[in-house]
Amino acid sequence: MKALEGIKILDFTHVQSGPTCTQLLGFFGADVIKVERPGVGDATRKQLVDVEGADSLYFTMLNHNKRSITLNTKTDSGKNVLEKLVKECDVMVENFAPGALDRMGFSWERIQELNPRIILASVKGFGPGPYEDCKVYENIAQCAGGSASTTGFRDGVPLVTGAQIGDSGTGLHLALGIVTALFQREKSGKGQKVLAPMQDGVLNLCRVKLRDQQRLDKGPLKEYSQFGEGHEFGDATPRAGNDSGGGQPGRILKCKGWETDPNAYTYFITQAAVWKNVCDVIGKPEWKEHEDFATPAARLPRLNEVFGAVEEWTKTKNKFDVMEICNPLNIPVGPILSMKEIAEEPSLRDTGTIVEVDHPERGKYLTVGCPIKLSDSPVEVERSPLLGEHTEEVLQQVLGYSSEDIDVMRTDGAI
Repeated sequence: MKALEGIKILDFTHVQSGPTCTQLLGFFGADVIKVERPGVGDATRKQLVDVEGADSLYFTMLNHNKRSITLNTKTDSGKNVLEKLVKECDVMVENFAPGALDRMGFSWERIQELNPRIILASVKGFGPGPYEDCKVYENIAQCAGGSASTTGFRDGVPLVTGAQIGDSGTGLHLALGIVTALFQREKSGKGQKVLAPMQDGVLNLCRVKLRDQQRLDKGPLKEYSQFGEGHEFGDATPRAGNDSGGGQPGRILKCKGWETDPNAYTYFITQAAVWKNVCDVIGKPEWKEHEDFATPAARLPRLNEVFGAVEEWTKTKNKFDVMEICNPLNIPVGPILSMKEIAEEPSLRDTGTIVEVDHPERGKYLTVGCPIKLSDSPVEVERSPLLGEHTEEVLQQVLGYSSEDIDVMRTDGAI
């Protein structure tokens, strides 16, 4: 039995944040019923299309392990179907614009009236406050949540990250909220609302920068490179380039071949506990006892010199050689892996982190499997559904409609 087997999810989400959440629940065995507009569907089905006539990778990679039904909730019969789905499902997930559910006639009070045990889970851009009605996308969430202002180099513009911490990150937070609410329902017998604002999710992932904001009030952040470079700190947490952000200084350094390979780099951490090993590896044994380098505090003003010496060594090795040499010595390093290298890595296929899926319209494609592994709830990644592929199946099997009823709804434009 899978972890969430028997749990029905009414999926009213689209684009990325909500679908990330519901896909994860589907990986764990929940029956995810994705509701889409007839003839249109999720907007991402036709965004960034790479195979003519097929759903885009944007859609397929976010909607595995789901069933798709089409439903026009503006019709009377469509509203009746939605009411029955609310009664049957354990969780309703939505990332509509603020107030959209109310305008549909499905306020929280009405939803509770139909099903007191249901959990209503929502993604919004902002929580309650001056911006709660604003429309938010990935990069806006990164900017409003503190990520962009602290990403990039000190003398450059703020940068967004390639990791989708606003959308997918919020979806992961919402999934945790849902399973927590389901657990509480086992004791209380009641459903509740779960809210995951994107700004909050990004800020949660930027907590160390909020930590540094408070430390800055007490003096300069000595582990930041700009301290050793003699640049004054302002009144807000600065951009720190590729500094580690923690108590152990680290940077991205060039490796052999960097002149032509944009990913010939490694991340190298000069962990205090293995400093003597670092000195031996880079050919600086005299630094083990030198007063300017022997202690972490002494090294902080000299990080440029330290990492300059480390980089002179890493430039003589490829990024995988650096790992093979350093790991047995407990020196933390990691190669900068390109998406091509990740896609071709056999171990990620073996663990189900990268999965090849066959699709009736586009053929085979790669996707990210379940990032969380449960020993007693194995994940089988099923392809994303075609638009409305399971409409009749859900109406008959879940809601008990007859074929005649379905024909009438089709004629009325409800499905």
